Amino acid sequence: MSERSTSTTSLQADYLVVGCGALGMAFADELVTQTDADIVMVDRRHAPGGHWLEAYPFVRLHQPSRYYGVNSMPLGGEARQQTGPEAGWYERAGAAEICGYYDRVMRERLIESGQVRFFPQCDHVGNGRFVSRLSGEAFEVSIRKRLVDAAYLPHAIPAEHPPRFELAPGVDCITPGELAGLAEHPDRYVVVGAGKTGIDTCLWLLENGVDPEAIRWIKPREAWLLNRAYAQPGELVGELMEGVARQMESAAAASSAEDLFERLEGSEQIRRVDSGVRPTMHKGATISEWEVEQLRQIENIDRLGRVRRIERDRIVFDQGEAPTAAGSLYIHCAAPGLPTKPPLPVFDGDRITVQAIRLGLPGFAAATIGFVEANRDDDAEKNRLCPPNPYPDTDLDWARCTLTAMNADYGWTQEPDIAAWLGSTRLNAMSGLAAHAGEPEVQQSLQRFVENVRPALGKLAELSG
Repeated sequence: MSERSTSTTSLQADYLVVGCGALGMAFADELVTQTDADIVMVDRRHAPGGHWLEAYPFVRLHQPSRYYGVNSMPLGGEARQQTGPEAGWYERAGAAEICGYYDRVMRERLIESGQVRFFPQCDHVGNGRFVSRLSGEAFEVSIRKRLVDAAYLPHAIPAEHPPRFELAPGVDCITPGELAGLAEHPDRYVVVGAGKTGIDTCLWLLENGVDPEAIRWIKPREAWLLNRAYAQPGELVGELMEGVARQMESAAAASSAEDLFERLEGSEQIRRVDSGVRPTMHKGATISEWEVEQLRQIENIDRLGRVRRIERDRIVFDQGEAPTAAGSLYIHCAAPGLPTKPPLPVFDGDRITVQAIRLGLPGFAAATIGFVEANRDDDAEKNRLCPPNPYPDTDLDWARCTLTAMNADYGWTQEPDIAAWLGSTRLNAMSGLAAHAGEPEVQQSLQRFVENVRPALGKLAELSG
């Protein structure tokens, strides 16, 4: 973006945080808790919250709100659902609630602390310099400690990424967010994409009374999905521990990659929508049994690879083509989602690159990095404690992600201050485990975990290469 003004305002700060999504907010929150650092935060959007500000209105977290967000402020009331198919499980916030939450975190927590200055609608153009999209004013930050890149792993969502397939004239294609504004229904809905967005869109259509026969689902790849029943924290953390024990048992006994996933599925740790198709994709999304049953009502499935072009009477795929009918409405759910970028050292001289550490827990990863930054001096030691764990894409990425996370967990248990912090932080799904450790079922799960973890990690290392 070009600068429209020659004026430059000079600022000083200990840290310049670029990106105010889930990663940037959780990092800054923990740094404010642990230090008296002066922090400047910059984001290209008009408010904090990252991709949630552009999300489709019916999106919900795939994990409980209880361990999402920043460490110092709960998201929602941390309550359990009272009705519906997930009654008894912890609530999952929707987009509007999440955006409001991040706004409150910024105003009531970060800015109110006196340690944070926030500059929305600004582009960081490099070397501590950023420019307002509204006024053109330039700012130059003299950074005393580090630049924090919390935008290295941006979510690619349909609202911000147009389809990568061609559309012939007369073909109607919208994003999931535009569904809520439809004035009249089409003859058929064609959902393009098999990831979390595609799943959410299909479920929303079904929940709102659309006949399954009126939905066509284009799935270039089938996905392995994590069972949400074993992702519950708090009073249900014993089930979470049972799930980890089952994962280690499955890995320890596996004779091959195929055998590993058969065992994980048999022990209820992963799910797939189509039991007759071997998944090759794994993005870390979770699902409930009731959602699986809903999605299985959709029988009109295309599995010819990615869409290349949609015409009025046919769809061209990587692996062939198929006829299509006039009056169809195409819903673009095929944005890349989680980026597959190479891992970088988190701590590198005058820069911190915030990245994932545990699968599906962005706030936890960023807060951990913030805690380590505040409580360790040597970058080599900091990087040992915060190994980047790139987002998954293929099925065997489950093995690599689990191995990396388990090794990091073991390293943290050897550090008394980190272990104490892990036991208290709301962002750690396992933080309530100590309170339930005396329960017989939890003791049995812990014992099975201990018995299997070493051979499991060895097998995961072998399978993931």
